[in-house]
Amino acid sequence: MTTQTPTAPEAGILIVGASQAGVQLAISLRGVGFDEPITLLGEEDHRPYQRPALSKEFLQGNVDRENLIFRSQEYWDEHNITLVKGVRIDSVDKEADGSGVAHGSDGRAYPFRRLALAVGARARRLDIDGSDLEGVAYLRNADDALALRASLDSIDQVAVIGGGFIGLETACSLHGMGKQVTVLEYGPRLVGRAVGEETAEFFLRSHRERGIDIRLDARLKRFVPGEGEQAHRVAGVELEDGTVLPVQHVLIGIGVIPNTTLAEQMGLDVDNGIVVDRYALASDGTTVAVGDVANMPNPLPDAPEGERIRLESVNNAIEHAKVAAYSLVGRREEYAGIPWFWSNQADLKLQIAGLTQGYDSTVVRRDDAKGRLSVLYYRDGRIIAADCVNAPLDFMAVRGALGRGQHIPAEAAADPATPLKTIITDGALA
Repeated sequence: MTTQTPTAPEAGILIVGASQAGVQLAISLRGVGFDEPITLLGEEDHRPYQRPALSKEFLQGNVDRENLIFRSQEYWDEHNITLVKGVRIDSVDKEADGSGVAHGSDGRAYPFRRLALAVGARARRLDIDGSDLEGVAYLRNADDALALRASLDSIDQVAVIGGGFIGLETACSLHGMGKQVTVLEYGPRLVGRAVGEETAEFFLRSHRERGIDIRLDARLKRFVPGEGEQAHRVAGVELEDGTVLPVQHVLIGIGVIPNTTLAEQMGLDVDNGIVVDRYALASDGTTVAVGDVANMPNPLPDAPEGERIRLESVNNAIEHAKVAAYSLVGRREEYAGIPWFWSNQADLKLQIAGLTQGYDSTVVRRDDAKGRLSVLYYRDGRIIAADCVNAPLDFMAVRGALGRGQHIPAEAAADPATPLKTIITDGALA
């Protein structure tokens, strides 16, 4: 693996964070003809890899590490992209023109002409008694997944803390591998930040029918240590009502926190992420920030003026990186598109198109015999988003209509037997 420090005359662009967004930014820069050196620097001691499979195919043993790698070393070499692994940037000295020097944990200086921050987010920690016990873990990166896989033979009972995407995906994977899984969700429903009530209830019923023990409004008191020689390991989860669940492992998935420490040290505007404009430019006007860490103007075409959002998805990382690449070469291409997301949980494939903020009505299309559900969200009579479970045609129809500024009338959409693509109309409401 090539690991080197660029010299000042060839400083080029330094991308801090070998994430999905960081990798895409390097690739996109070459795609738009940028020919200066690029350094892609990551804190993990792994080649850049795909994260979504960690809780599913990789954990289940259906794919190996090599299949998660984004690009071969030959690709980086051929495109004059220097890949640096296992280095954290501790501080940055930057000039007004955007150039400067980043100081790495390896003691080296990394000069740059322009800087890009693709530093992502870290797992939100749960601080209760016993949270430092062995067997209490998170699943955010490859090392987390490798450690969990290595411990599977000694695990029969698992508690998953958090009923969001990462928690449910991991719970389904472990349950499918024969583990007894209990999901403890603090809130009143599953995936509370991402889907509506109808979709949340569908997942709750479906997962319970599969044999996963899901407990809503769960209040944790502490993680219980083992006895004797096992006092260093977790042996149970105690709830505030006195219930103790015996476990050999706890997996915590309660969201993420954007990595803004470096941006704060640089004096950039930070508010639930690094604040950027529609061109992915931070408040200094020269640094770009992309992906999970970026707080951007809502990219939806009809979003309220001034509304901002931070998106955590592969699609956003890719599209936002493309916009940032244009900015770094002096072009101005606004980030304006339809966000979409997905989550695979056992045999349930959830696809989300659009954003549900401000919806005032829904249309539910369901086919219980085929395990399908689509929930369409409307605001002021216009479709703005959809949750689609095992309904890819509905997802594609809604995503396409939103992208083209078209409409799907609620009354016609209410019949689940009607293909949505056949009732799409132009942008004008009747």
